[in-house]
Amino acid sequence: MKIVVAPDSFKGSVTAAEACRAIASGLRRVVGRAEIVEIPMADGGEGTVEALVLSTGGRLREVNVLGPLGEELKAAYGQIAGKSAVIEMASAAGLALVPEKKRNPLHTTTYGLGQMIIDGLDQGCRDFVIGIGGSATNDCGCGMAQAMGVRFFDSSGSEITEAVTGELMGKVASVDVTACVERIKQASFVVACDVTNPLLGPNGASHTYGPQKGADNESVEILEKNMHHVIKLIENEAGRKVRDIPGAGAAGGLGAGLLAFCDARLESGIDIIMRYNRFAEKIESADLIITGEGRIDATTASGKTISGIARAAAGKAIPVIALAGSIGPGAREVLNIGVTAMMPICSGPMTEAEAMAGAEELLADTAEQAIRLVMLDCSAKKD
Repeated sequence: MKIVVAPDSFKGSVTAAEACRAIASGLRRVVGRAEIVEIPMADGGEGTVEALVLSTGGRLREVNVLGPLGEELKAAYGQIAGKSAVIEMASAAGLALVPEKKRNPLHTTTYGLGQMIIDGLDQGCRDFVIGIGGSATNDCGCGMAQAMGVRFFDSSGSEITEAVTGELMGKVASVDVTACVERIKQASFVVACDVTNPLLGPNGASHTYGPQKGADNESVEILEKNMHHVIKLIENEAGRKVRDIPGAGAAGGLGAGLLAFCDARLESGIDIIMRYNRFAEKIESADLIITGEGRIDATTASGKTISGIARAAAGKAIPVIALAGSIGPGAREVLNIGVTAMMPICSGPMTEAEAMAGAEELLADTAEQAIRLVMLDCSAKKD
């Protein structure tokens, strides 16, 4: 019997790798001789680097970068499959790096992400996978571009040397991408992006996500004005219009910045992960897949880890059991996309803190019960 264990992380509780180990331990209580294949998963957000490094035999590289407020910090990215690099922008410019009282996307920058990309280039990487979830920024990727060699000038013709932020975007009068184009001419960029927001307008970066990052109404209007201003300059210099491409507004306009400055391609995060970890190949001849994540609800069927796994499994007629910390409204949608059954891991009344603290044991116990039901069904069919 071959069982593939492929969960995402249970945020704030266990990583995808820890969830794999816990589920596998529960399975071995019942089917100790089964072939159990552990594949830590992610959908382009938190945990993407770890998932790809572990599932591809890659390695982590730690670098010194500027954080979202211009402070020095250490961030790690993954080197995988020879010349490929996988980066989570949140490790250099994530909202979690900014104390709550200091959150204001007028003052944050993606400069550290650009430094990580440059380090990857210096290490010989040429194919970049970038997850852009969880940002603290709204700078249209200008900080990133600046670290990669793009030059920004003010109205007096002086180069802006301070890391570009949402506020400094408004002072840019001209852009020179020459050095950056030369630096990345042999590199390719694919971006894990599961939102479809344009850059500007009521559904754009500033209005939709600015308040989540600490922007008040006045700040949102300044950010929107600055974004209108700078994207016109960027598009003229890059020679292409990117503002209306679905996903351009992701991560405070970083989607647009990567499109314009790096000629990036935006893709579903789970599709990228499954391509790099050769998921379709690894589930060949599997009898069962067990996946899971912290919460299953109406959004799960639309581009998250479980949806990608269900789609891949359906093509091979492999049953899928999804484990969840909690099951919310609309969760039944996953049953329409290929999930055979979903099971909450909480065994009785408990607080969220208790569930998160005991997640590994709860996962193991639920996996044990799931495989017992599967084996019972197999026995019944034989009879």
